[in-house]
Order: sequence, then structure tokens, then C-alpha cells
Amino acid sequence: MRKQRNRKIVMASRPVGAPKLSDFRLVEEDAPEPRDGEVLLRTLWLSLDPYMRGRMSAGRSYAKPLEVGDTIVGGTVNQVVASKRPDYAVGDVVLGYAGWQYLAISDGAGLRKLDPGRAPISTALGVLGMPGMTAYTGLTIIGQPKAGETVVVAAATGPVGSAVGQIAKIKGCRAVGIAGGAQKCRMLVDEFGFDVIERHIGVLEFGLEAAEFFFVLVGKEEALVGSESVLDSVLGGVSLSCFGAGAGGVACVFDVRGDLSG
Repeated sequence: MRKQRNRKIVMASRPVGAPKLSDFRLVEEDAPEPRDGEVLLRTLWLSLDPYMRGRMSAGRSYAKPLEVGDTIVGGTVNQVVASKRPDYAVGDVVLGYAGWQYLAISDGAGLRKLDPGRAPISTALGVLGMPGMTAYTGLTIIGQPKAGETVVVAAATGPVGSAVGQIAKIKGCRAVGIAGGAQKCRMLVDEFGFDVIERHIGVLEFGLEAAEFFFVLVGKEEALVGSESVLDSVLGGVSLSCFGAGAGGVACVFDVRGDLSG
């Protein structure tokens, strides 16, 4: 039987500024064979997220940085193609973290079975995955908006921001999206159903006093200090609650009502 071949993208060098093609290398190798307690996965979908750039840097962050030669990380939807685990059968579709490669070995840790009959399997990396859960947790559990209130969303065309705006609309709120460029702004209204669009700092023209919530993603925790100071200086009494890492970094809700607990 012909042995399967794997293709993967590894980090060839640490990027300086924007990543270049030379920072990556394609590696082709024989696919690994699963041992007892392992499964062999084939990648069907790969999520490309902003945090990946941070993982390629050597600086301190919320996650361990990649080393030169490591496979680029990333959330994946995979199909089991060989199994030596009783809880996974060939053909099962799972959510995993195989990274930028065609075939990967897993011991089952962190895998979650998906039901292709319930939703398109790609949504496990989007609205039904980490971005969607980040949006839902931040807005509905921490923010708890009420019908008629205004929610301002930064990076509103991203996977987290677009979900925040749509959940806000379901809750009866007014959704204001901040984005850059005419195409993204049109997308906010025409595809995601936002009420108002603003281009980056143009939110100041909209009127900060009209909003109850600001939902933002920042790349590093240090950026929170500046963001909170700006809003507090304009409005006063801003409550900040951060609840973890979203697709782009730390996810935060600024509550202008001042009634968040932490």
C-alpha cells in the first residue's frame, strides 16, 4: 500500500514587521502512523486568525511562541482517516488544532466531534466556534445589554465583531460598527445588518454619549490602559471587563453605564 504523504507549512524565520514568503517553508514528508491511543487526521478547514502573527514573535504573550521549524498553529476541522482509539472511528469529523498541515496525529486531547447534519462544519471555526463564543460571552453574559441600548463594535467586520453586532440586533439593541474602508462599511450594513457604520476614529463623529457598550479586541493587555483612559476621559465612569483571548487578542467590554462587576 502506498504510504500517504503529508504537507505542512513551518516557520522558517521569525518575521520582522509584516511576514514575508521567506518566513515560511513547505515541508513534504511521509505521514505519521497512529499508535495505540492515537488518530490520524486529515485537515478539511483551517482558520486563519490574527493571533498567529503574535505566536511567531518571541515576545511574552498569553501563549508560548513558535520556534523556528515549528508547524504554524491554527484551529482546524478534520476528518479521522485512521484510528487506534475506540472513541473515534474512521470518517468522524472533529474540531482540532492541527495547524497548517494536511495530515496530523492526535492523542485525542482537545478534539471535539462535530455533527455535519446540524450545521456546516466550517462554522465550528467561526460563529459556532471560538469567535462566536467570544462574542456571545462578552456581550450577553458580561455586558447583558437591554433592548434599545446602543452597542459600538470595533473591528466590526471580523469574525468576533460581526457576531457581536448580529447578537446585539437579536437582543433589540442598536448596533454601531467601526471598520476601515468603504467596502467593509458597506458589508456591515448590507450583510451583517448593523444600523450605523463608522470608519475607525470616526466614531467620535457618531457621538460617544449615545452608546452604552463598546466591544473591542486588542492585541496586547497593555493596550487596555490607553483605551480605558480615552473613554473615561470623554465619558467618565467607564467600567472595563476583560474575559480572555479572542481571535485578535484580549476581548473587552467597556460599559458606559458603569454597572459591570469586574
